[in-house]
Amino acid sequence: MPDVPALVDVAWLADRLDSDVRVVDVTTFLTQPEGDGYYDVESGREAYEKGHVPGAVFADLLADFADTDAATTFTALDSDTFAQRLGALGIGNDDHVVLYDQGVNIWATRFWWNLRLEGFDRISILNGGFTAWREAGQPVTSGVETLPATTFVAKRRPELLADVAQVRAAIDDDSRVLVNSLDEATYKGERQTYARPGRIPGSSHVFFGTLLDESGRLRDAEEVRGTFKAAGALDVDKKPITYCGSGIAATTLAFTLAQLGRDDVAVYDGSMTEWAADETLPLEVG
Repeated sequence: MPDVPALVDVAWLADRLDSDVRVVDVTTFLTQPEGDGYYDVESGREAYEKGHVPGAVFADLLADFADTDAATTFTALDSDTFAQRLGALGIGNDDHVVLYDQGVNIWATRFWWNLRLEGFDRISILNGGFTAWREAGQPVTSGVETLPATTFVAKRRPELLADVAQVRAAIDDDSRVLVNSLDEATYKGERQTYARPGRIPGSSHVFFGTLLDESGRLRDAEEVRGTFKAAGALDVDKKPITYCGSGIAATTLAFTLAQLGRDDVAVYDGSMTEWAADETLPLEVG
């Protein structure tokens, strides 16, 4: 892993705004209709234009950094397209990127995973995101900011991405451990958020919300080591595959696990949106 901090606070970033760090706002909004049902997603571009960290550019995870032709909403782009769009955003292979969003960091960890998938590791996440920035009384800028376009060369790490065939095989593979990051009711099948209720058979459970403190900031990884150990995700003889609804919250687990020495975690990109929609794939409840 690179010699850059995984998590940074507001003071750290404020001291470096005039340096060569590349700050990227990846705000996306996820809302759920009253009661159970599919989540709605919305680009955070308008919110970014209303206010953002000075110097930050905006990466649209919904429109620009996902395959909009895929069956699921946030499917990772192919490497060439990702590289072209990241370069156009002004990010090169030698840059140090600082990510934040205007929520609880799950979008920041999603782009962290996107970047790592394509071989880039010089990434920090602003803990607490834009909320922490504003609460600290730091300056806010409106409008759109850009960086000069550059070249990014992707070097995909396919082992960090799991597809439906790999997840299906993992159910009966003792060298793999599936970890569901959704809330307990959805994990147990008591709430139907996707096409069918339940979880992928054999999955352990680490709700991504347990990785956050009362203020919405990511906890120190050591605080939640025991949770991951209980889930089997720190077993050296097993490779973790994390999943959620659409491959977003699952990246928060991958991010925390990387700080605990597991930088080999794969994310099931299609997650429950893809799995539950295919009635030939098994689910378990309870």
